[in-house]
Amino acid sequence: MKRSISLFGFAAFVLVLGGLMVPALLAQESPQPQSSDSVAKPKTKPDNETPPPEKSSIPSEYKKSKEADVPKDTPTFRSNATTVSVDVAVLDDHDRFIPTIPRDKFRVMEDGVPQQISEFGHGEAPITICMVIEFSNRFQRFWSQGWYETLQASYGFLQTLKPDDNVAVVAYDMHTTILSDFSPDKNKAMEAMQRLRIPGFSESNIFDALTDMADRMTSIEGRKAIVVIATGLDTFSKITFDQARKSLQESGVPIYSISILQIARIMAESRGMGGPADMSFLQADNEMRTFARETGGLAFFPRFYGEYPSVFRQIEEALRNEYSLAYHPTNTARDGKFRHIKVELVNPDTNEPLRVVNEKGKPIKYKIIAKAGYKAPREVE
Repeated sequence: MKRSISLFGFAAFVLVLGGLMVPALLAQESPQPQSSDSVAKPKTKPDNETPPPEKSSIPSEYKKSKEADVPKDTPTFRSNATTVSVDVAVLDDHDRFIPTIPRDKFRVMEDGVPQQISEFGHGEAPITICMVIEFSNRFQRFWSQGWYETLQASYGFLQTLKPDDNVAVVAYDMHTTILSDFSPDKNKAMEAMQRLRIPGFSESNIFDALTDMADRMTSIEGRKAIVVIATGLDTFSKITFDQARKSLQESGVPIYSISILQIARIMAESRGMGGPADMSFLQADNEMRTFARETGGLAFFPRFYGEYPSVFRQIEEALRNEYSLAYHPTNTARDGKFRHIKVELVNPDTNEPLRVVNEKGKPIKYKIIAKAGYKAPREVE
């Protein structure tokens, strides 16, 4: 009996000892992440054996030295080729759009070099309009003549837009305020213009307002334009006229200017109330005319309220009935410089200016509306 008990105790002792040894053995056999010893140590090399030459590292594709390994005669291609789009309107001597002009009659010059037109189209399409309205206490005081004319022009132009057109309403005095963002819902624009009742400041910073909105519209695809309804006077902008002119040229957004208070100026002159302010208005007219011409738009200076419907019709025709041209510039330098564009109508057989006639076969004068150029992209460093 004593032996059986001792044997039973010995067996229990073995089981307990085995239970303690098995985890210890597993812990020794499991991988030790904190150890720096390698699994197999390399054999020591003899002293007289020379090590093999090290392999050169793979060059980075972002290094400029990669192109040096390419043979000079090997043609290279870039996937980010530049495509320049130009919207062109051809108007007769009555500012009416001239349709059905063939593709081969257009010639595009970039810095005096003819370009090959790769894409050509014509037709009506929805447009994206940003209405930039001057509303300052200087000329748009409540129930003043400038206040009435500004609202008449703004509401009148808004009613000419079609259901598929997108429109945004922006007012400016010392600050630029977006009253409603781009939307095809014209009711939103109408509700936004209800805020044009009592102006806040006397300053009118048209340079800041135009450049700010043009920068915001550069990424918008399709036909787009800025319609500015203003006197054109600038009093407190952070940038100069030359800076604004350069910025608007680079943005590529056409500007259609509608000058207000032309009627009031005529009445003031008839009463002998002219003075130094007249020079400021003339300068403003020239600036608005320059912005429109160099961006591919038009400038209007209506002297009577009855002229506004005709102005709205001309803007609509110029925007909807455009020829869309595109080309790949021959100058592939990515230097960020400004490239001048000139669009011409020529007879491909004689290389002379195209002769346009009316329904009766009589020659008519015409003008070509297109942007003055674009800014070339820069090379990515």
